[in-house]
Amino acid sequence: MRGAVWAARRRAGQQWPRSPGPGPGPPPPPPLLLLLLLLLGGASAQYSSDLCSWKGSGLTREARSKEVEQVYLRCSAGSVEWMYPTGALIVNLRPNTFSPAQNLTVCIKPFRDSSGANIYLEKTGELRLLVRDIRGEPGQVQCFSLEQGGLFVEATPQQDISRRTTGFQYELMSGQRGLDLHVLSAPCRPCSDTEVLLAICTSDFVVRGFIEDVTHVPEQQVSVIYLRVNRLHRQKSRVFQPAPEDSGHWLGHVTTLLQCGVRPGHGEFLFTGHVHFGEAQLGCAPRFSDFQRMYRKAEEMGINPCEINME
Repeated sequence: MRGAVWAARRRAGQQWPRSPGPGPGPPPPPPLLLLLLLLLGGASAQYSSDLCSWKGSGLTREARSKEVEQVYLRCSAGSVEWMYPTGALIVNLRPNTFSPAQNLTVCIKPFRDSSGANIYLEKTGELRLLVRDIRGEPGQVQCFSLEQGGLFVEATPQQDISRRTTGFQYELMSGQRGLDLHVLSAPCRPCSDTEVLLAICTSDFVVRGFIEDVTHVPEQQVSVIYLRVNRLHRQKSRVFQPAPEDSGHWLGHVTTLLQCGVRPGHGEFLFTGHVHFGEAQLGCAPRFSDFQRMYRKAEEMGINPCEINME
């Protein structure tokens, strides 16, 4: 499928992007109407009062008078909530500090009850479906580089748009911090030595410990891994709490994709990962003996990106 988002790129002669896949969709505006809309300003611009989150309605006069709305957010995290979706939104995300687009990763997590629109990744008219309009399905985290494109949210045809709200949370992060979620082509692949050593430097949590139990949650397509930690190297957001028996251990849990087939295993591991949308998500997790080997080898070669206490 090939088209162009005329409101996003603001060039005359572009067409409304058509959603990939079968099924009827809204007809593209006539070329003359496109030109007139562009001359008159193209899409309406919506600026959030706090620059982090936006909430709007497809029933407002402004939204109904324009086919496409531009939403501008300049923040590292926030949300978008679109009630009674009609037409389309183009969501422009930028951080609140200067950072090149090629170094930024965007992650979005749809609200559990989000419905009424499909969410696409768009660049120069090419659309890639990120989130399909399936009411009641648990929202899966989707990540992409900001350089890959922006968000195009298109309302799906509905006989009754009442009680329909499309919404999602988003996070912007540096490329290194988003590395664990960004490698979506092989999410269950074991990390290489280089990736493990980099994860030690950039992860939100780095702990050493054991797997106590694993619970699979098919409806959310995740596995919850319960950990007993005997060495806390780093953590944010208090993922791990002291064990109630005051034994010098910490307890906590992390999540990973159900498709990775994680099972309880014997032995000591080094667990790394990031906290996204309030949830600790597993990144690299080598056996501690393997980590010791790769760390000492890198130390001898003088290529360790950062140091960690191995004792």
